[in-house]
Amino acid sequence: MSDMLARLELEISSCRRCADRFQATATRHAPRPVLYPSRTARLLIVGQAPGARVHASGVPFDDRSGDRLRDWLGVDRATFYDRRRVAIVPMGFCFPGYDARGSDLPPPPLCADTWRQQVLDQMPQVELTLLIGQYAQAWHLGKSRKKTLTETVAAWRDYGPAYLPMPHPSWRNTAWLKRNPWFEDEVLPWLKAQVALLTG
Repeated sequence: MSDMLARLELEISSCRRCADRFQATATRHAPRPVLYPSRTARLLIVGQAPGARVHASGVPFDDRSGDRLRDWLGVDRATFYDRRRVAIVPMGFCFPGYDARGSDLPPPPLCADTWRQQVLDQMPQVELTLLIGQYAQAWHLGKSRKKTLTETVAAWRDYGPAYLPMPHPSWRNTAWLKRNPWFEDEVLPWLKAQVALLTG
């Protein structure tokens, strides 16, 4: 990792800009930034933000969503967490918390506004960026994004070879996968082949 990227990661890891915001949520938690930037990885994974379990462990995608994502990619945990081969830089680095109804809060825009471009500028070697969910797609694709997540993912060929829009691998999206079998039939075989090339 470059000195600049290492310094950025250290600075981000100590960031407490959203401490008051998180204290005001139903979970009343402290910031804990979680990211795996890399100077060598050609594959970048961009999710929404860490969930409660990742907040507790400090390991990205250390949950059932991560299990499904690794299955989609066709990689084991050792490959997935090898920062020489895979970078993980979510839209929000900290768990945003839950609202009063127990629903996930969105990642605070302040995080991406403050850090995102700085980190990406230090990773010019990335060849494929996986855009998981609407927040990642909105930031990276801008006006080229379609009206809905489903339409954006269905148009996945339009964004290659640099980007691949994807649904979140959450088990809450099992019904979406059943309604859209083309994702597993068409997108995942292409994705697995690309990941094998980029991480091999």
